[in-house]
Amino acid sequence: MTTLDVDAVKAFVMVADLQSFTRAAEALASTQATISVKLRRLEEKLGARLIERTPRRVRLSPRGAAFLPAARDFIAAHERAIAEFASAPCRLSLGFVDHVAGPELPALLAQLNAHDPTLTLKVKIDTTTMLMAALDEGGLDAVIVHNEDDRRPGAPLSATHYGWYAAPHFEWCREKPLPLAMLSMCETCPDRLRSTEALERAGLAWSETFVGGGGSALNLAVSAGVAVAALAHRVAPPGVVEVSAKLGLPPLPPSQIILHCNTMSPRARDALRILTTAFREHRTT
Repeated sequence: MTTLDVDAVKAFVMVADLQSFTRAAEALASTQATISVKLRRLEEKLGARLIERTPRRVRLSPRGAAFLPAARDFIAAHERAIAEFASAPCRLSLGFVDHVAGPELPALLAQLNAHDPTLTLKVKIDTTTMLMAALDEGGLDAVIVHNEDDRRPGAPLSATHYGWYAAPHFEWCREKPLPLAMLSMCETCPDRLRSTEALERAGLAWSETFVGGGGSALNLAVSAGVAVAALAHRVAPPGVVEVSAKLGLPPLPPSQIILHCNTMSPRARDALRILTTAFREHRTT
């Protein structure tokens, strides 16, 4: 009877999810060599190759793809068994800034759940200012936000790039101010400053046509043809188009995305490490 090593199966699932031995090692606080050894021993026990390496990528073999659902179930059962003896449930409260919580967020949460199905997860999406305040008050364990204050240390995760987006039928008469849709009326809001300062440097007049309501409401306003908005490329809603060249609008500076976190339990920190490693992987693909 074949006995599977939990850590080896976790290594396999992480390599499968991240398609990288290096990223898997980072997520599991291990080394690439250790991950390779664990995977090789798992393949020897199962009598099948699970991962195929090529010079450019790592991918599942047919046997590996067939084994992956069972591997996830195996880990989930193990975590549930461990949780039965835990002194208290593990909770992780996360904050994501608008324009960062993009289409990859569901996949990230799915990976986190696969890593620890017993984890209680709380997610809040808001502005950087509001999320940092919640972090300081202890309402959140960690936040992924724009780097607004270089004096406050944080772990860099990626850069977010922006463009000017509008509905395909949007037209602008250049004799009039450019109608803008913005997230906030706050003059220090980084998303507001990013668009208004770029326009002012280019000598272009602008006016507030839509303000507030969060990222979803902002996307609706842009999709409706109400205004133009400076949006992160990864979160621009389907159906809108990049209009920088068409309208002669200035380039927008990128934003550094960083992680801030409070002290948390080892189990919650492990879950956060899995999430941030997967976040970096999604942002670079």
